[in-house]
Amino acid sequence: MKPAEVPALPDEVATELTDSGITSLYPPQESAVEAGVTRGESVVAAVPTASGKTLIAELAMLSSVGRGGKALYIVPLRALASEKHDTFSRWEACGVTTGISTGNYDSDGEWLSTRDIIVATSEKVDSLIRNNASWIGELECVIIDEVHLADDDQRGPTLEVTLAKLRQINQSLQTVALSATVSNAGEIANWLDATLIESSWRPIELKMGVHYGQAITFQDQSQRKIPSENNERPTTALVRDGLRGDDADDQGSSLVFVNSRRNAETAAERFSEVTDRVLTERERDELAAVAETIRDVSDTETSEALASCVETGAAFHHAGLASKHRSAVESAFRKRLIKCIAATPTLAAGVNTPSRRVIVRDWRRYDGDYGGMKPLDVLEVHQMMGRAGRPGLDPYGEAVVLAKNNDQRSELRDRYIEADPETVDSKLANEPALRTHILSTIATGFAHSRDELSEFLEETLYFSQTEQTPYLKKVTDDVLRYLERNGFIERTSETLQATSLGHTVSRIYIDPMSAAEIIDGLRSAENTSMRGSVSPHSEFTPASKLANSNESETDDTVSFSALGLYQLVSRTPDMYQLYLKSGDKQRFSEICYDREAELLGRTPSEYAEVEFENWLAAVKTGCMLEDWACEVDEDRLTERYGVGPGDIRGKVETAQWLLEATEQLADEVGTDQLTIREAKMRVTYGVREELLPLANIPQIGRKRARLLFNAGIESRADLRVTAKSVILRALRGRRKTAETILENVGREDPSMDGVDDADEMSPISDETNTTSESTTDTRDQANLGDFNWRYSLERRALMKWTNISDPFVHLQTNWRRQYRYSMQNISWVANISDVRLS
Repeated sequence: MKPAEVPALPDEVATELTDSGITSLYPPQESAVEAGVTRGESVVAAVPTASGKTLIAELAMLSSVGRGGKALYIVPLRALASEKHDTFSRWEACGVTTGISTGNYDSDGEWLSTRDIIVATSEKVDSLIRNNASWIGELECVIIDEVHLADDDQRGPTLEVTLAKLRQINQSLQTVALSATVSNAGEIANWLDATLIESSWRPIELKMGVHYGQAITFQDQSQRKIPSENNERPTTALVRDGLRGDDADDQGSSLVFVNSRRNAETAAERFSEVTDRVLTERERDELAAVAETIRDVSDTETSEALASCVETGAAFHHAGLASKHRSAVESAFRKRLIKCIAATPTLAAGVNTPSRRVIVRDWRRYDGDYGGMKPLDVLEVHQMMGRAGRPGLDPYGEAVVLAKNNDQRSELRDRYIEADPETVDSKLANEPALRTHILSTIATGFAHSRDELSEFLEETLYFSQTEQTPYLKKVTDDVLRYLERNGFIERTSETLQATSLGHTVSRIYIDPMSAAEIIDGLRSAENTSMRGSVSPHSEFTPASKLANSNESETDDTVSFSALGLYQLVSRTPDMYQLYLKSGDKQRFSEICYDREAELLGRTPSEYAEVEFENWLAAVKTGCMLEDWACEVDEDRLTERYGVGPGDIRGKVETAQWLLEATEQLADEVGTDQLTIREAKMRVTYGVREELLPLANIPQIGRKRARLLFNAGIESRADLRVTAKSVILRALRGRRKTAETILENVGREDPSMDGVDDADEMSPISDETNTTSESTTDTRDQANLGDFNWRYSLERRALMKWTNISDPFVHLQTNWRRQYRYSMQNISWVANISDVRLS
């Protein structure tokens, strides 16, 4: 079927498809058209990767827009949202506008009402419904990409409930679900009242097999020999074999999937020795530019290691990388500059990174609930394998699982090569998932009574798959009791109604249990009986209490320390806490007891081991956030806390969101919001409070803000009047950066033309302080971070050795001014920092 023959498709769209090289539809696409996808009929397309699912979605959306409607494309990941938005932007030539929305969970996204096609994550769509986005009712077509992720414990329930709400808002809504090949695609189609399109067709052949020894044994029992040089590892031999060819067009790229970040980084370094040999001079030049882009993202060992690999044509990819790192790697791989990526399974989650050969090196992954290394699901491995073969670039695709012996070769063939994927089963019927979705269902008016709530839940995948309605009823009743007990809903025998607090919690899009934890923490600051540990060390009085013992007890102003707030949001279910490693328990117990008065809530007893360790994990996470807000370098943070740049950014973004929620909850319970707002802004920009007026200016950020501040520039107004030579020296002679910043603050003449070059050559030193004594120089920032880190242990050591109740009180009251002097006078503490106190 040619594009011009597709019914109900706008003529300009058909022309654009033909002009772009699509002369005929793939078989699955043609089947979808025959099922009425361009005429408003609902369809579930369960077809392999690279078989044209995206075009099926485009045909549905563009036909809907042609009828005057609006279309929504739901994706599971932000990275995938950006990729799809870029793909759909090509239709602007046909007068079709596109928009993307993935963050700001408490906004209504009204600006999206002007767009024809909207791309968003399922969480964002859920939040838009909660915030009453008016344009939701105008939707005629909704696309669900990767609908098989309804099986996911985290994202699945949100997808189910969001779809149920969308279909209730518009009962004639066209639903097009795109899925990997799964065993029960028919159940998904029945749930969505859709026609099922199933196919195993691919545009190029995919050969799946098991590698053992020096050969791949494929599904049809044919074999391919893989030569090995100098007894190299099987993965290295496979990567080398894929790159054989006389020119770049003949060479095939490889994706190697491993089970940990460390393995990904180690493997990429090893593969770089292979890929470096096949690079052309042009490729080296382009990869050098990519490497510089990666280095500009963050000053960390991870960033430098990635850049070094990229320069030689290899890369690693995992969740510990910053999003800009991952984007740079994916883009260079699609351009065939990077020849091999060693990745954790995050890369298989839908982002478009096809290669000629996929190697599944590690088919087991550690699972605490399982009690050891658990084999990966068939569906997950098939998703990885589906990345093999680039239409238009590769003559075929190869997907290989690695075996260590002959028995394992047979096991892997049966487990992954010959096996069908698992079924997609709803994960809705568990209390954590239902807490947030039942509250939002009541708060947004989809259910006003217990009966209406049951009727709404009957529209979910869970209800269509199971007959365990008594279990769902029990969990629902438990959740309703929890919501009522915490003041989120009011109910009678006939009605359900959200309270003002419940409406707020639903709108700001946090787990009700997170809201309850935050509210209890805020209220504990007003209730001194909540303070204090129930630790068995009853004779120990926290030094922080001793320091504050002489303060006026008549001041009833409630204030929160940054650490207290960061630890509070870190112990909510919405924050994935840092893991307590060996030695961390003792270290963070010291910090916990020493700064106990700052923490918002009651410290659990050490005898309650699980609760106490969870509390300490939140202390560790809070300390990392505090260090970030104290301008500790990323490289030092990654070393100190054992995390990657992406982990830091992820924790910062989550903390920013939760502190925004905390600020709004503080308003609900009548608590002061000022210190919460300041803590939120500090963690957002990663700076101390004196830099906030500068850090929020585009193009400045935490490092440039400190340089400018040390040069005597403290605000936007200062940037508009300070001599350009001073600004240029502070910015290390970066003329373009300086001009951009001056434009952003509205300086009348931002040009740096005519500024004396001699001034550029002697930039202000990091340790220069031209504004006031209270400025901390950037040379000592890392040392200051170390000082914060050792603060608790050293103070307790000094208390024992000097009998002074708190030898660092002067640092608390005027600590930046005294910093250099104090560091010199307590340097001897390093020699006793390992003293154990009873």
